[in-house]
Amino acid sequence: MKTRKMKAFTFKRYGKSPELGFDDVDYPSPGADDILVKVYAVGLNPIDNMIPTGMFKPVLHFKLPATLGSDLAGVVVAVGSRVTRFIPGDEIFASIFDTETGSLAEFALVPESAAARKPANLDFVQAASLPMVSLTSWQALTERAKLRPGHKVFIPAGSGGIGSFAIQLAKHLGASVGTTTSTDNVDWVSRLGADEVIDYKKLEFENELSGYDIALGTLRGDAIEKSTQILKPGGKIVSLIGPLDAAFARDRHLNVFLRFVFALMSHKIMRLSKKRGLTYSFLFVRPDGDQLTQIAKIIEAEQIRPVIDRVFPFAEAKEALAYLAQGHAKGKVVVKVQES
Repeated sequence: MKTRKMKAFTFKRYGKSPELGFDDVDYPSPGADDILVKVYAVGLNPIDNMIPTGMFKPVLHFKLPATLGSDLAGVVVAVGSRVTRFIPGDEIFASIFDTETGSLAEFALVPESAAARKPANLDFVQAASLPMVSLTSWQALTERAKLRPGHKVFIPAGSGGIGSFAIQLAKHLGASVGTTTSTDNVDWVSRLGADEVIDYKKLEFENELSGYDIALGTLRGDAIEKSTQILKPGGKIVSLIGPLDAAFARDRHLNVFLRFVFALMSHKIMRLSKKRGLTYSFLFVRPDGDQLTQIAKIIEAEQIRPVIDRVFPFAEAKEALAYLAQGHAKGKVVVKVQES
């Protein structure tokens, strides 16, 4: 009997020549706790470009060739024997990050626990833009940083995918928000809700801001170290981009060598944080359908709106990833897999 195939966007190896492209791969069959989803749209994230380089190879496990992508929105077409929350025909959105599979395909397997019903007021493209940025923001601000109304939160790169969502969420939770952006986007991020906006082309944020309780790490380079200067004693830095730390290695049950390596990688920021009476931690987002359900309610109440920069057709997935890699997207980049 001939195995049914589907189109997926894959990489074949790690390194400088990952051979990104479309493959005909086996049509997936749901396990007992999975739902099979016809994918209508996929939201891209910076880590989608990092994975093929091998940067996260010790942490994220893929069987090559592997399908890229983690965010999706679509329609349930089949469910596993133990699934109780969804039936075929349900419209869902989800992140399948860190589940050893990908979303840039015509169909995707989604653990029931990772999925939530799509916000009723969003189309598939808008819904697909949300899972990773919304879960990352939610877990960073509510779980890790323990944000409370009245806190001052620094969210750099306010016009990016994470920044544009995190600013809105922090404001919804009652915080005051500071951010950085380029000259052209100052008014725009202010309208998202930012209270203090630093034009990084003209000013250094560490010289302009002070008295903050929380800082998110969203930019590579020395921005995280500089953010220690604007935090009050007792302040918290939650980094979404590294350096990885020993606590992360322990949580992932990584070997002693990797724990040592990650401790070395984070030594400088740990030392600087301790000196200033701050805490530093690295956050690796996890899929969570219950949290997405809470986020969907906020979206449906129109407290937060998705921000999309560009939408690419499925055939241009490679071009979409290249555009994202340029680092200039104002909000999210989404791939439309098929017409709804």
